[in-house]
Amino acid sequence: MLAGRRHLDIAEVPLALLAGGLATRLRPITATIPKSLVEVAGRPFIEHQLALLRRNGIRRVVLCLGHLGEQVRDRLGDGSAQGIELQYSFDGPRLLGTGGALRRAVPLLGEVAWVLYGDSYLDIDYRAVLADFQRRSDVALMTVMRNDDRWDLSNVIFRDGRVIQYSKRVHSREMTHIDYGLSLLRREAIAQLPSDAPSDLVDLYGSLADAGQMAGYEVAKRFYEIGSPQGLADTDSYLNAQSHIGQSSH
Repeated sequence: MLAGRRHLDIAEVPLALLAGGLATRLRPITATIPKSLVEVAGRPFIEHQLALLRRNGIRRVVLCLGHLGEQVRDRLGDGSAQGIELQYSFDGPRLLGTGGALRRAVPLLGEVAWVLYGDSYLDIDYRAVLADFQRRSDVALMTVMRNDDRWDLSNVIFRDGRVIQYSKRVHSREMTHIDYGLSLLRREAIAQLPSDAPSDLVDLYGSLADAGQMAGYEVAKRFYEIGSPQGLADTDSYLNAQSHIGQSSH
């Protein structure tokens, strides 16, 4: 723990769930429902996400919504059925992108916030990630995985616990890792995003890495996502298998 900074328990740290995109790759499924409500292993995907977060000690989630977002609020309400406190931040008349949506949600977030993409299922130890972040002075931490272009094009140069470079536009052979989809940001990092204007977190993360302000936390377990038809099929298979394991252990 760094001097002058209060230790935060995981239950105190809110999570911003970025779930406002158009999900064009999943059409026609997402023509009438948002991606968060796409059925995966018998339930809307977001219910699997919230159950995973709750198991990891997270107790407050701010849903950053855009396209058809009211359907998510109507389904989940205050989150009491999931055992988690839910709050909502809507893009408004125009989509703000991942960066703009996060910036808009700042009044609902604390001094530190998790940031998770709305199509990602990341079954890792969240407490270990937070503990690592609190030992550092950085304003941001990105979880990364050794990828070698296996699941998607690698986009991170990771070295000695740090994100040296991050870009989805410029690829180099040194980029052996990939953005895993879960980050921790201090309020001062989020404040660098433009207010009430569309922006992309890719640009913020890239500039933080260039400035030497982005820590990296390496995970080994593959990520699951529903951003594409193949990703949706893989995630459905994984969650169905996890469900059968859970049933057999009772």
